[in-house]
Amino acid sequence: MEPVSTDDVTAFRRFNRYFTRRIGVLDDHYLGQDRPLGEARLLYEIAGSEAGVSLRDLRGRLGLDAGYLSRMVRTLQAQGMVRLGVHPDDSRLRTVEPTLAGRAEVEEQNRRAGALTAGLLQGLAPDQRRELTEALATAQRLLRLAGITVERVDGDAPDARACLDAYATDLDARFPEGFDKSDLVGPEEVSGDAGAFFVAYEEGRPVGCGALRRLEPGVGEIKHVWVDPGARRLGLARRLLDALEGEAAARGLTVVRLDTHAVLTEAQAMYQACGYTEIPAYTGHVYAAHWFEKRLGSGPASRR
Repeated sequence: MEPVSTDDVTAFRRFNRYFTRRIGVLDDHYLGQDRPLGEARLLYEIAGSEAGVSLRDLRGRLGLDAGYLSRMVRTLQAQGMVRLGVHPDDSRLRTVEPTLAGRAEVEEQNRRAGALTAGLLQGLAPDQRRELTEALATAQRLLRLAGITVERVDGDAPDARACLDAYATDLDARFPEGFDKSDLVGPEEVSGDAGAFFVAYEEGRPVGCGALRRLEPGVGEIKHVWVDPGARRLGLARRLLDALEGEAAARGLTVVRLDTHAVLTEAQAMYQACGYTEIPAYTGHVYAAHWFEKRLGSGPASRR
């Protein structure tokens, strides 16, 4: 991966400074209400759950330090905005839910935020608003992708097997003939010298996977590249593919191969765009209709 340029960092920080100033993040009375942005956002997240939400879930969702979250919750509780409880299925988990006053404040917060946004957009012509909306969607997609980590895990790790189970369920629904889970790689095939398994995580939750196993000297095979439906169209499959190719190169493999089912046309298009060439069948895999190969170091530049 190429290092991030100083120009890219400067442009990103410049936009952050401009945008946070325009929407009033620096004001202790965000949107003219009697609280800073951090508390306002926390109350918004709490109000989004009908039955309350655990403090643990809030920490993971917002990336907050436990002590900081606890102080903000206590402040909201003292103001009558939220009430604390215990999770009905796990007495070890503390939950928080909005009061009627808390919900009313969030409704007003939404009204003011909408008015602020409309005021900002009013200065643009309709075609310029569309351009901005499309640019914001692109920025959100790329920022989500940037926040996802791809980590190598043991082939028998719970997250690895959970991803493979989800992958098998997905294929069973898509393949006309269904999918037999016995076709999945075993942990021993993607661990140690035999291969590797990668899991993609978004905010601590597994959202994708991919496997590499050694076929023969100098040749590896990529298997089970899968992305959770909620994380698709971000470019994550390419990130996983890039990680697998990097692992193959680090192991001294010079060629990687893979196969795919006839109905997975989007996978075929991605492999071709990433420099894979269709080749004759190299296995008698029951679900394969197309076979691909790539010589490492060739093809389009890697995208992470």
